[in-house]
Amino acid sequence: MDNHQEVREFLTTRRARITPDQVGLVTTGARRVPGLRRSEVATLAGLSVEYYARLERGQIAGASSGVLEALARALQLDETERAHLFDLARAADGVPTSGRPRRRSPTRAASRHSLQWALEAITDAVAFVRDPRQNLLATNTLGRTFYSPVIGDGGRTPNLARFQFLDPASRDFYPDWDLFAQMCVGIMRAEAGRDPHDRGLQDLVGELSTRSETFRRLWAAHDVRAHGAGTKRFHHPLVGELTLVYEELAITAEPGLALLIYTAEPGSPSAERLRLLASWAASKDTAVSTE
Repeated sequence: MDNHQEVREFLTTRRARITPDQVGLVTTGARRVPGLRRSEVATLAGLSVEYYARLERGQIAGASSGVLEALARALQLDETERAHLFDLARAADGVPTSGRPRRRSPTRAASRHSLQWALEAITDAVAFVRDPRQNLLATNTLGRTFYSPVIGDGGRTPNLARFQFLDPASRDFYPDWDLFAQMCVGIMRAEAGRDPHDRGLQDLVGELSTRSETFRRLWAAHDVRAHGAGTKRFHHPLVGELTLVYEELAITAEPGLALLIYTAEPGSPSAERLRLLASWAASKDTAVSTE
């Protein structure tokens, strides 16, 4: 990924979404650009117009943290967008991945017995390990049944982004498909900023851009987001609609990998359906182990 282009398009799209009214600027007459002008951003950030123009051309290498903070305030970036701006600047300075230790092989990391045992100890919730490329690396028993539409026949490593944009079954599995699509691309955008030299992620972006017009449009928007915590709706082929809350936890021993846990509000219809799915998954797993 071209760092200059990434910086240029990120700053341009952030500038275009802010109106003069939002920052207290009085304007008169017609405006030829959406959002703020370069000169207006420069004034808000306390920078010269020439210096800001250079930054927006992608020449961000060497920008101080003070300059980046001023830009973040002027462009009203949220915490995820601010982190993305700093990641792009680090990459321009040759310091990728936000100072993360070098990753080991994700496949090897996820195959560690202790990690798999920890997943299997979670019996009443969906638990799985995901890497920055949206690969579903490991799951617990309930997770394998829950994500059966994504995992399929197991011919290749299941990938949440490929399922989202290339498999028609995702439209049924995700009732809020458009929201899921935006979240997926936003998370991938943030990861690309953290490690622009991740060849696997570059290849995935190239594949999805070629095969999905929706992905291509969302990627061009340069929106970023973190996963963190929240609520999602699913429609599972075995038990129907599920409203689940999720928490994302970093795996300290494996930089870049995340553990996600999905569960339901106690006493809710979704909790009962999740219990039914867990019971079905456990019985199937027992039957397979005794064959």
